[in-house]
Amino acid sequence: MGPEMTARNRWLIVVGAILIQLALGAIYAWSVFTARLTDMAGPYAFSASQTAWVFSAGLATFAIVMVLAGRVLPRVGPRLLTVAGGFLLGAGYVLGGLFGDSFWVQLMSIGIVGGAGIGLAYVVPISVCVKWFPDKKGLITGLAVAGFGFGATIWVKLAGSWLGGLLNTTNVFGLPGVQSVFVIYGIALAALVLLGSIVMINPPDDYLPAGWTPPVTENNDHEGAVEFRAREMLRTPQFYMLWSVFMFAGISGLMVIYCIKLFGIDALEHHGVTGAGAITGTAMAWYAIFNGAGRIAWGSISDKIGRKTTITLMTALQGVTMLMTYHVFISFGLVYGFIVVAALIGFNYGGSFALFPAITADYFGNKNVGSNYGWMFTAYGVAGLAGPLLAGYFKDAAQGASQPAVWMTPFIIAGGVCLLGAIVMAFTARPRRVPPCGFAGTGRKLAFGT
Repeated sequence: MGPEMTARNRWLIVVGAILIQLALGAIYAWSVFTARLTDMAGPYAFSASQTAWVFSAGLATFAIVMVLAGRVLPRVGPRLLTVAGGFLLGAGYVLGGLFGDSFWVQLMSIGIVGGAGIGLAYVVPISVCVKWFPDKKGLITGLAVAGFGFGATIWVKLAGSWLGGLLNTTNVFGLPGVQSVFVIYGIALAALVLLGSIVMINPPDDYLPAGWTPPVTENNDHEGAVEFRAREMLRTPQFYMLWSVFMFAGISGLMVIYCIKLFGIDALEHHGVTGAGAITGTAMAWYAIFNGAGRIAWGSISDKIGRKTTITLMTALQGVTMLMTYHVFISFGLVYGFIVVAALIGFNYGGSFALFPAITADYFGNKNVGSNYGWMFTAYGVAGLAGPLLAGYFKDAAQGASQPAVWMTPFIIAGGVCLLGAIVMAFTARPRRVPPCGFAGTGRKLAFGT
């Protein structure tokens, strides 16, 4: 049944989690395919909105299936759920490769089937890592999901430039470059997830790291020790406040993931920069690298200054960065400005995936974090629809114009909602449970705020 995990080798869990997340992060490499998919002289000739729909469908399916995954995780166990997710993810890409010469097939295979595979597998390493590392929740959730961001760098570079770029050099089964890469990726992604699943094992129910005592919160209870089941969590205003902040933070990052190549080429060519395609590929890679680094950095920071303060700072910084993208980073920085802004947005966006599972555990308990975070993660699904479609709508409305001003409105909208998220987070307080007034015994009720 696999290795017997103990406190001494609990770091193997983190290694397995990173392997799984490296595979799941392939969805963030979607931008590397969009230029070829939208080439009107190529074999696909998709519109910008169609490519956005494939990406958005993958993100939305990912989020919806994660709710189901969180509910069934206690019954089927972490390893089996991870294996199912790996097979489904791999199958989606292979099907998209073999039969994906049309928009609808890519939507169903890459978007729906592949997205469902990500949703099944994603919650497992987060849930398992939080249970093994209650003493380092911010850092460990950051490490556990860092692979998602770093994985995108690997898949972008493999498709676009490493080894000559698989898009340019492969011809699996005589398929065009995009579909050929999908087949290769499908096999590789399934293999990585299956390898990581070997160590996905929960600790004993009473496990605590040696010498560690849970910190006492402002409500005089232990952090993560007050357990809310999902239906109880959904009755608290704190859930909806955190959900909204997560959604607002997600819109900006997901919009940029979708449009970074299209936007970058428009902006750089407008300023007379040559080699815009290669520069945007570099920016995509740095976005992915800082996406992964941000998960570790923001998670570690939150262990020191608190999750609430960290999320407030992160979303405010993201809002300012988005608002400055067009007039500061692009207008004056040109090549390096574009790469810097891509890295900054990726860094802030990545932090959400360390901070929101950790704060979900802090506010609603460690034991049920798999189920509860599945519900919290639906915010990401909504952002996955809103962010890319926001950019795709304004690009299509420009009717082929390549002026970078086309992109200014979606960047302003995304920056504004990030600043709104920072304000909401600043007014969010930890929920607590108190005995019902006038009654003795074990009955409990929810109280909102401190």
